[in-house]
Amino acid sequence: MPAQSKAQQKAAGAALSAKRGDTKVKDLKGASKEMYDDMSENKLEDMAHTKRKDLPDKKG
Repeated sequence: MPAQSKAQQKAAGAALSAKRGDTKVKDLKGASKEMYDDMSENKLEDMAHTKRKDLPDKKG
């Protein structure tokens, strides 16, 4: 599932980084923390790798 906004794509990237152990889970806040808890690494990867060019800043 691709991200629907730049903010969502950024949060997915942060959650993916924590899933992979590159960043600490305790540093996650808000949407990225929820994504970390609720989504698999594969789903996060799909969302984080969405091209940002045509995405709105925030989901509308």
